[in-house]
Amino acid sequence: MSISLISLLFLPIWINMAQIQQGGPDEREKTTALKDLLSRIDLDELMKKDEPPLDFPDTLEGFEYAFNEKGQLRHIKTGEPFVFNYREDLHRWNQKRYEALGEIITKYVYDLLEEDCNLKKISIPEGYGVIVLNPNENYIEVEKKKMHKQSSSDGKGEPAEKRERKERLSRETKRRRDFYEKYRNPQKEKEMMQLFIRENGSPEEHTIYVWDHFIAQSAAENVFFVAHSYGGLAFVELMIQREAEVKSKVTAVALTDSVHNVWHQEAGKTIREWMRENCCNWVSSSEPLDTSVESMLPDCPRVSAGTDRHELTSWKSFPSIFKFFAEASEAKSSSQKPALTRRSHRIKHEEL
Repeated sequence: MSISLISLLFLPIWINMAQIQQGGPDEREKTTALKDLLSRIDLDELMKKDEPPLDFPDTLEGFEYAFNEKGQLRHIKTGEPFVFNYREDLHRWNQKRYEALGEIITKYVYDLLEEDCNLKKISIPEGYGVIVLNPNENYIEVEKKKMHKQSSSDGKGEPAEKRERKERLSRETKRRRDFYEKYRNPQKEKEMMQLFIRENGSPEEHTIYVWDHFIAQSAAENVFFVAHSYGGLAFVELMIQREAEVKSKVTAVALTDSVHNVWHQEAGKTIREWMRENCCNWVSSSEPLDTSVESMLPDCPRVSAGTDRHELTSWKSFPSIFKFFAEASEAKSSSQKPALTRRSHRIKHEEL
């Protein structure tokens, strides 16, 4: 049964309930009985009744896809790009198929980076001038029967305000994740459990962890961030938690189609002012690259990424981003140089 069909099925019931509630005691009893009946209907069970098993191939060939000479993913037989709605009215099944294919593509990209680009995949610390964060990997799934009780820190010793914000962030992240997992993976929610990575249980936590243990500890004097989509939100959270440190070490920040919101995230005035001076958000737009785009939020400037496709905003705007970084670095260097007056020149000459 499709989702749209279920919606239509319950529409007249709710209309009738609204009409019944206007009646007398007998009608109110009927309403109560009807509510009780509806509460016993398991919508998840109805929606997955005709859903096929979540068994997918583990190779690109199994999915009948391959990358062509231009690096584009195409169907082997039809030559068409990837189709998300492979089966009509089975959104959750299509989503799971999409994620299974995504895992294969991820490995394929890793192989390209190692084989064609001569990069080496190692566990952090990387020891390179570039750190690629992995904020989306916050947990592993294990079978319930193999799951041991997960221990967690009680937060003793932390300031009350910091602990309260951390707990609130953790609850909100868990709420969003639980809703998403129940939506996309109903068949396995009773079989699997999530084992969260310590101190990296959310994109925000991961960003702060990498900052504390690697970026803040590095000898780099000019740190630049490129943050895409939810990464922008994670960066703003980093600023809220480590404002002074970020301001002293970060030279510029390039956001690409960021979903941050300085109001919802309660970013202070000093943070908003710093972002206006040191950040730029390249957003999806049909306008030419770097065209100014109006913003409703008082944070950083917004310009067009030269594409209206969210997933291409980083790639399309890279030339402008590196120019932005170069100009920010030059401006920082210039501001740190002492003004060369006649007096200072004479003193230096005499000292020589």
